[in-house]
Amino acid sequence: MGTARRLIGWARRRAEEVLSALLVAMFIAFILQIVTRYLLNAPLSWTAEFSTLAWVWGILWGAGLVLRDDEEIRFDILYGTMPGGLRRICDAITGSAVVMIFTWSLPAMFDYVTFMKVERSAYLGIRFDILYSVYLIFAVATIIRHAAIAWRAVTGRGIARGAA
Repeated sequence: MGTARRLIGWARRRAEEVLSALLVAMFIAFILQIVTRYLLNAPLSWTAEFSTLAWVWGILWGAGLVLRDDEEIRFDILYGTMPGGLRRICDAITGSAVVMIFTWSLPAMFDYVTFMKVERSAYLGIRFDILYSVYLIFAVATIIRHAAIAWRAVTGRGIARGAA
């Protein structure tokens, strides 16, 4: 199990580095847009598109691969007041529901993303299937994460002690 934990830790650090690179690239494009528009009076069209795409990738990449369970937003007002057994039941139900819904919708998501190869972004000319492929990564990561949450709830491992 130690090797698996090290591998997961290594993959998590690489995912964090990708997210950091996206944020840096987005910031540079944003600053470049400000400089060219307001100081040079020669705006660049691609920077706004790039910033938007980097933001979408950053949100979905981060939510799918970087965000830890204890960092997720939850309804703590109710969840925090529940005893451990009731939390386990809620975690099992919600985790299973997320897994079922995302698994059920995954083929349609895949079809839509692959269909989008016919479109390209306006300024950068990148195919939309490449741009939106991050959603498939997010969906698969969400399925795996919530399957683990449901499994831990059913087996009694990793029960949340306090409000998330």
